Amino acid sequence: MLAPDVNESGFKFTVVGDRRIRFGLGAVKNVGEGAIASIIAGRTVAPYRSLVDLCDRIDLRLCNKRVIESLVDAGACDSLGGHRAQLVAALDHAFSEAQVRQQERTSGQHALFGEATPVPRPPSPLPEVPPWTEHERLTREKAVLGFFISGHPLAKYRTEVELFGTRTTATLGAWTDQKVTVAAVMTLVKRQTSKKTGAEYARLTLEDFHGTAEALVFPEAWAKLNGVIKPDGALLLTGSYSARDRGEEQAPFIVEAARPLDELKPSGAIGVALRWSGGNGPASPPDAGAARAIAALCAAHPGPAPVLVEWNDGNGGGGVRMRSRSLRVDAADDLLAALRDLLGADQVNLVRA
Repeated sequence: MLAPDVNESGFKFTVVGDRRIRFGLGAVKNVGEGAIASIIAGRTVAPYRSLVDLCDRIDLRLCNKRVIESLVDAGACDSLGGHRAQLVAALDHAFSEAQVRQQERTSGQHALFGEATPVPRPPSPLPEVPPWTEHERLTREKAVLGFFISGHPLAKYRTEVELFGTRTTATLGAWTDQKVTVAAVMTLVKRQTSKKTGAEYARLTLEDFHGTAEALVFPEAWAKLNGVIKPDGALLLTGSYSARDRGEEQAPFIVEAARPLDELKPSGAIGVALRWSGGNGPASPPDAGAARAIAALCAAHPGPAPVLVEWNDGNGGGGVRMRSRSLRVDAADDLLAALRDLLGADQVNLVRA
């Protein structure tokens, strides 16, 4: 599934090649049928090459600045060069210049020396502005599309989601008498007041890779967590279910604790596990030279993650986990890749520490 694009999208979904589907422009907020018809008509001769070119060839009476900015936010102008922050920064100037040229063409005016067709002007360079942060880019996408398309706020926390989440939004409504955890982004935090007690509580809308779900934070927990649970926050939520909701098809999930996902690695909650077993197979212990290389690699990458050795005898007799007393590492991709080169891809993993 590809983002909408002014050079390829129709009003609805469009098939591109054999295995790709381009999102339709009709799904972009603030972009109406008239604007889309103008965009499609304008590219019949040639693809749009730049923001200036786009503004020059569409009907600006149908495609105002709000329409074009919504297209930029949705990623529909990514093929025009530059990044989205540059396109938004350049929009006022590009739109104003295009308006003047369109008015000249409409009134039948010619260029200074009487050419019947004005000489095309080279596009102005895009402003030098910093790119949007991932958070801002995704927030703008969701505002105009209703969902994330170029990424997901949880993508950088995939390890934390896999290690700490016992439920997803797809299974959060299934009642259990056990504590459960879910890693998600808070897309809506709605404060409410209890009619009976006057105490404040909250209703949450959560989003993860599987979809969305609802949750409740009762007054006692909300009084402790309202500084942690914020809109757009990526959190690990721990909670349970009310006994009276046993048997319900969608039992309300009641949040009792919350922790930002970006605190887990720095706190040492995630460790690097080196796994090997007895015998001479691929998971056998490293020789002395490899062991020294492992120790040197770990020492060269200091950080908060504990280093653990997970050992089993290779005969089904169980295993043991041992934690290094002296080594803590930065569990970054380069260290993990180097350790896997030494030990094997399956012998080095991130684990809950």
